[in-house]
Amino acid sequence: MADGNLTPLDPARVLRTAPHNLDAEQALIGAILVDNQVTSRIGDMLKPSHFYDPVHGRIYDTITRMIQKGSLADGITLHAKFSQDGALKDIGGAAYLATLVDAAADPAAAADYGKLIFDLAVRRDLIRIGSEMMADATDHEDGMEGGARLIETAEKKLYSLAETGQLNQGFKSFAASLAATIDITAAAFKRDGQLIGVPTGLNEIDRMLGGLHKSDLLILAGRPSMGKTALATNIAFNAAKRFKREARPDGSFQTIDGGVVAFYSLEMSAEQLTMRLLADYTAIGSDRMRRGDLDKDEYAKLREAAIDLQSLP
Repeated sequence: MADGNLTPLDPARVLRTAPHNLDAEQALIGAILVDNQVTSRIGDMLKPSHFYDPVHGRIYDTITRMIQKGSLADGITLHAKFSQDGALKDIGGAAYLATLVDAAADPAAAADYGKLIFDLAVRRDLIRIGSEMMADATDHEDGMEGGARLIETAEKKLYSLAETGQLNQGFKSFAASLAATIDITAAAFKRDGQLIGVPTGLNEIDRMLGGLHKSDLLILAGRPSMGKTALATNIAFNAAKRFKREARPDGSFQTIDGGVVAFYSLEMSAEQLTMRLLADYTAIGSDRMRRGDLDKDEYAKLREAAIDLQSLP
């Protein structure tokens, strides 16, 4: 900071010390050369651009292309491939390919190395975006409309990063899926017939769905003014009202009932949704609340309800 003004960071200087792990990159590439099936466990989210070392990105790109074509990718075939292209020297020669094989991680743990490399790449992108935002924000040439434009640009960059900011699970063995299913069934059995998912508060729906589960996408459809929002807010309210959690031995928390709720609406404001919840909770019409058509007892009832509801997660 100089003369009270922010000095924008040089993106190139920031990225020279950006988060990276060359050992993890070597270990992952080596594991793939030892066992090509590692690529199926990584999935298709990891790209050559996620590698900090461009050489590693180039080698990874060549390996994945060979595997996709049904060819074996190991130290010998990769050596032949780069020799044929005249690019063997560019990647460090045969000695470096041998180094990668020697640095190979256990193929069973290779997926974790892939997640680490991906996470570090996302962090580098965040640093780059933050640096660009700071540099743009200190440029006052855009006039009074510049701030809004910068916010819009930053949102687009962050949204684009968020779209690719999660690793998929790749292929999952039937044995792993079977074990997860048994765990879910065992948890439901131990709860003596209670729901293992998040309850909706509507007995018939809970009976059919077994509660709301993370893996489910539920679409509530209907004609206009048929009560879709009212039903959704009721479900959200019931889930938040029943929220309970307990501490694990390691200090973290585990949800044992209900859930924390986020409600998004493109047609109603937060105040309108809250008024609808208050109306349902107190049995006082929202139209009367908007007009202030309340007696003293009803107004006191609304205030008490607001106190009860403000702690909902």
